[in-house]
Amino acid sequence: MKTALTIAGSDSSGGAGIQADIKTMSALGVYAESVVTALTAQNTMGVQGVVATDPEFVLLQMESVFSDIQPNAVKIGMLPTAEVVRAVGRGLQRFNAQNVVLDPVMVATSGAALSEAPAVQALFELLPQASVVTPNIPEAEVLSGIPIETKEDMLAAAKAIQLKGARAVLVKGGHLAEEADDVLLEANGAVTWLSAQRVETKNTHGTGCTLSSAIASYLAKGETLKHAVAFAKRYLTEAIQANPGLGKGNGPVNHLFVLR
Repeated sequence: MKTALTIAGSDSSGGAGIQADIKTMSALGVYAESVVTALTAQNTMGVQGVVATDPEFVLLQMESVFSDIQPNAVKIGMLPTAEVVRAVGRGLQRFNAQNVVLDPVMVATSGAALSEAPAVQALFELLPQASVVTPNIPEAEVLSGIPIETKEDMLAAAKAIQLKGARAVLVKGGHLAEEADDVLLEANGAVTWLSAQRVETKNTHGTGCTLSSAIASYLAKGETLKHAVAFAKRYLTEAIQANPGLGKGNGPVNHLFVLR
């Protein structure tokens, strides 16, 4: 059985973070492992508190995982402090991690900051270690320094992020006013646009976590990056369409719709 590791924060409401990642990986048929980088008190209405994990304990969790059940892919999500970012970077290098999907989580769907400003800056150090980086438009603007209003801007931002060390970049277009296209820029310069029907719903809590975990799952199963991204986008679209309508705010998607 193929395995995937999520390195991310815990979401007490179950819609994002570690919980969403494990649900996604399990739904897609890979064995899920986890390294918890932070505890969050949050729900569909917002984030009420964050407690960062000690960096050395983050590294110890990684050692425990890699020394026993070697993951075929790694998804990285919330990294709350610069020290945690660097601990994860040391672990990736020490254990020769493969198929690394970096989701540069900065802000929750509710708008709450999930990473300190120094942690965001430290993310640049992780870019070369990732097989693909998956920012949404606000995150891509931070990483590239380019304002994004059009699809052309998305591609320009992807190229700028690649120049800063990323091998491949997937800029997600869900924040554009009219379109929801994503653009994948691969290491060889190949550009692929991925389109999907925009689902009109407020229930999008954890969509970034879910997509990046799905990409990692498909990479773990041996798919090419282009196919992994396409299959993951299709899975996410269906999970959004099947959302259970939970919570008073931005509700979760239905990660386990495939079990129906």
